Amino acid sequence: MNKKTIISAVVLAAGIMATGILTAADKPAAKKAAGAAEDTFYIFSDRGSRLNHYIPSGWMGDYGDLKMNQGWVKGNTPATAKKKEAKAGDAAAPAGPAEDTCIQIKYSGERKQGNGWAGIYWQHPANNWGDKRGGFDLSAYSKMSFEAKGEVGGEVIDKFFIGGITGQTEEGDSDEASVSPVTLTKEWKKYDISLKGLDMSHIIGGFGFAANADANPSGFTLYVDNVKLEK
Repeated sequence: MNKKTIISAVVLAAGIMATGILTAADKPAAKKAAGAAEDTFYIFSDRGSRLNHYIPSGWMGDYGDLKMNQGWVKGNTPATAKKKEAKAGDAAAPAGPAEDTCIQIKYSGERKQGNGWAGIYWQHPANNWGDKRGGFDLSAYSKMSFEAKGEVGGEVIDKFFIGGITGQTEEGDSDEASVSPVTLTKEWKKYDISLKGLDMSHIIGGFGFAANADANPSGFTLYVDNVKLEK
């Protein structure tokens, strides 16, 4: 059984989020105290931004049902995107340097790996399931916020979350928090996840989401932007 399968099974069995967090005393020192000078700590600001931390490398469950575009131009519609692609002659035409970008995630709900659900973790470093040194000390922050919307509205996300990777060693996350379930609207909406009273001293899973095929039999298109932590 490979690592991805093991982690997926743990996450699914715990209602999409992993549990059994180790105590703070068991944790190694995080990479750095992220809140020392930054009032806002971004997981994702814009495509290619130097402000971004963490990498969307932890594809889980029916990962073959997912497609991601981190350079979707905010305000685009599928029709205008097709026009731009045709004009550029490239189906993956990049956003212009001055364009405001967000993350577009398409979920087909086809159950290609037979799990009936799928999700993505933003990790530090990439593909860190608690077996590598990394992460950040996010103790200075009181909440996580992000913006999200669906293509048509009514899309159901089981959970948006931070932390929760228990890990194969002591390198896992020191705590976790989430908002669930979330029924998306067609318009952008801001969501908050409180971090008050939590141990955020070592976080390798900076952000994530999970959704299931039963609630979304035809799949969905999800948009996410401005994922950040605030003091």
